[in-house]
Amino acid sequence: QMHLEESGGGLVQPGGSLSLSCAASGFTLNMYAVAWFRQAPGKEREQIACIQNVDHTTTYEEPVKGRFTISRDNAKNSVILQMNNLGPEDTAVYSCAMGGVRASWYIRKCSAGPSEWDLWGQGTQVTVSS
Repeated sequence: QMHLEESGGGLVQPGGSLSLSCAASGFTLNMYAVAWFRQAPGKEREQIACIQNVDHTTTYEEPVKGRFTISRDNAKNSVILQMNNLGPEDTAVYSCAMGGVRASWYIRKCSAGPSEWDLWGQGTQVTVSS
């Protein structure tokens, strides 16, 4: 059974760092693209970072560029989101998603909408507060 599980969330002070992990079971994660999404209270879910499945190129949305880094840890069959210089605006539930199973994902690849991603984790809460 294919499964994704996020970990690493928690409470951090402004300016601090957290490292989130998206661990896969039941399949080899580096064969697929992975994106991190977040949803803050009262706001729509937004994609913030993505790593491709073929060339492993990465993309970031403006709010996190220069602060967040997405990378693969193949030894742990996981994808890591390193988050630095966190601010209260980063408070949200962070979820990872896997894409590249269905042909429809390849139309927009990392720009695919939430419904085109094939598998989701349950999410992990990140709270940035003093």
